[in-house]
Amino acid sequence: MAFASFLGRVLFASVFILSAYQEFNEYGLDGGPAAKALGPKYDAFAKRVQSQLTMQLPDIEVKHLVTAAIALKGFGGILFIFGSSLGAFLLLLHQLVATTILYDFYNYDSEEKEFAQLFIKFTQNMALFGALLFFIGMKNSIPRRQSKKKVSKTKTV
Repeated sequence: MAFASFLGRVLFASVFILSAYQEFNEYGLDGGPAAKALGPKYDAFAKRVQSQLTMQLPDIEVKHLVTAAIALKGFGGILFIFGSSLGAFLLLLHQLVATTILYDFYNYDSEEKEFAQLFIKFTQNMALFGALLFFIGMKNSIPRRQSKKKVSKTKTV
């Protein structure tokens, strides 16, 4: 059972690690294609947050967002393979931020073609988010091993 669990973690984390590796290889002076795709999405997300919550988001360069995404996916994926809850939390953070920004189905009318595509990808990423929550929950529900202490017997007189 331990091998199956390890193999499952490797396969799950490979999605994130391979994505981080590809983005790292394409990362140039401007952040690569990931930054070009993320730029308009982040701007639309920032405008939406500002209009709904009437608060200003800080100005962040898109290439810094891509760098953070690469780091979260890479380190989180590697730590997750070894069963670390920290790795799962890093991947959760990435999923939370990336999913809400990249798959902005809420900016489209339900009749548009982009709406269906973005909504499907959004729900797929929510499934990954749920799997990470499940992993953390299962990890925390397993009781920790306690060292066996020698119980001293009381002597009767």
